[in-house]
Amino acid sequence: MTWTHDDGMSYEIFATRLAALRASLAAQGLAGFIQPRADEHLSEYVPPAAERLAWLSGFTGSAGIAAVLADRAALFTDGRYTLQAAAETAPTLWERHHITETPPPAWLAAHASAGARIGYDPWLISEEQRERFRAAGLTLIAIANPIDALWLDRPAPPSAPAVPHDLAFAGRSSAEKRAEIAAILREAGEDAAVLSDPASINWLFNLRGEDVPFTPFALGFALQHADGRSELFMAAEKLPAATRAVLGPTVVIAEPAALAAALAALAGRRVRVDPTASPVWFAERLREAGASVSFAADPCLLPKACKNETEQAGARAAHHRDGLALCRFLHHMSVAGAAESEISAATRLLALRAEGAHFRGESFPAISAAGPDGAIIHYRVSPATDRLIGTDSVYLIDSGAQYLDGTTDVTRTLWVGPGAPPETLRARFTGVLEGHIALATALFPQGVAGPHLDAFARRALWAMGLDYDHGTGHGVGSYLSVHEGPAAISRAARPIALAPGMILSNEPGFYEAGAYGIRLENLLLVRKIPELSHQRPFLGFETLTLAPFDRALIAPDLLSPAARAWLDRYHARVLAELGPDLPPASAAWLAQACAPLMPAGRENDRSF
Repeated sequence: MTWTHDDGMSYEIFATRLAALRASLAAQGLAGFIQPRADEHLSEYVPPAAERLAWLSGFTGSAGIAAVLADRAALFTDGRYTLQAAAETAPTLWERHHITETPPPAWLAAHASAGARIGYDPWLISEEQRERFRAAGLTLIAIANPIDALWLDRPAPPSAPAVPHDLAFAGRSSAEKRAEIAAILREAGEDAAVLSDPASINWLFNLRGEDVPFTPFALGFALQHADGRSELFMAAEKLPAATRAVLGPTVVIAEPAALAAALAALAGRRVRVDPTASPVWFAERLREAGASVSFAADPCLLPKACKNETEQAGARAAHHRDGLALCRFLHHMSVAGAAESEISAATRLLALRAEGAHFRGESFPAISAAGPDGAIIHYRVSPATDRLIGTDSVYLIDSGAQYLDGTTDVTRTLWVGPGAPPETLRARFTGVLEGHIALATALFPQGVAGPHLDAFARRALWAMGLDYDHGTGHGVGSYLSVHEGPAAISRAARPIALAPGMILSNEPGFYEAGAYGIRLENLLLVRKIPELSHQRPFLGFETLTLAPFDRALIAPDLLSPAARAWLDRYHARVLAELGPDLPPASAAWLAQACAPLMPAGRENDRSF
């Protein structure tokens, strides 16, 4: 077999690893094993020590699950990763399936023999996930993860220190937040809540860390009690004296190894566990202890998602600095983009961002994709795949940054000339832009959820017989995860009502396999619309991201009058807010990039 992974690893390496796993399973009397892409916190972004799925299969995306049987193995991913999964996994070792079209429980039920015992790691699967496998008639056996014994050069667990997140950025003290969560538990008749999501824990205790690439997490677990007591389970070496002093005496600190005993001490109590986001290990330990498990959402999710006034102001400031870096980058690309490669372009943008105040790093690995690589929705360039952008090509850059006062995520699609872009490309780009604007300008009554708005962004593409295979928007944290729950704008999302203070992305796209990708992304802040709220409260969006859209790819005649008017207003705002702070050459370029599309003299025409 001549297949080789992008990172240079051979087919034989992955064949040997898969064979070793099968031998381990056979020795335990197991017919198969389920390996999600997850860590013990069920996070999207995980430390290197938790990249078990990548070690086993070669797939490096942030979402996926493998099912291994004695005679076949399958990798399941969503639409963001179908092309990437095909490129990163050996076709003779792995079947590749779309997780919606072929759910893993159905695949296992179809291919495992009747009564087959399927192993799973109870730290890597939630209660809800496990029940889906059980509902398919599978016999599941909890085991220690066999990959850990096979992965001989597995990285050590992260041990970076947890540091206080200053009140000037957090806006609310940890004590205030913990009192709020305790009140939520009392109202629900619950005695305590298990907290396993690092985003919730870092938000609740006003901590940040460096345990996970691109996401400022200090990893640990917590129990929040309804009487106000808080227990934080984190390795002692991760909590320096200064951090302990900020946490104060009301937070009991213990090693993670003390978790089982702490759960056992909750015998007879009613304890909340998130069935979708906490490892099933917690519910099992609580049941064994005689506690009553109350399955409900992590109580920190909504309070964390609804940013306070300080966090909202921080987001605006972070996006201003981010916009300055992005505009300097776009100016450079308009002059010399063809000479850049995917890696060099992303490196240049990162360097520009790093000049801004409060910068702490990228919020995810930049998706820097030229030509056909743009059709791989979550493409990640490597030295082996690095492509020169070249002339007369489409270049997609999806990137973001972590600042102490906010997290950014923005995508722009560019035409790198000197020739004119094809009309079909311009039409499709304009359809994506029309959908982006339709969502940005949506007004809706309180109670509306993300899935209700998803079609706003797709309508123009649907009219062209086109669509995209990913959600339209995800939540974004405040110097936390760039993908934050519980709300999302997607047909597949849970119907969580949008609320003031939430920050979500707006990123419709279109992808032509083997040719190019188009995606246009801004971040939106949900806000109240008082002037419409005479019968019931109405909400809308404030666009936070500041950067022009490439006018070379816009077909103005295909934009609706209302969309053209919005685009001109948006570009005028970008110029007014960023222009004065840019170097003269970049400011001059921005003035041209933000010139109005609407005919002069019709700015106040209500038909627009």
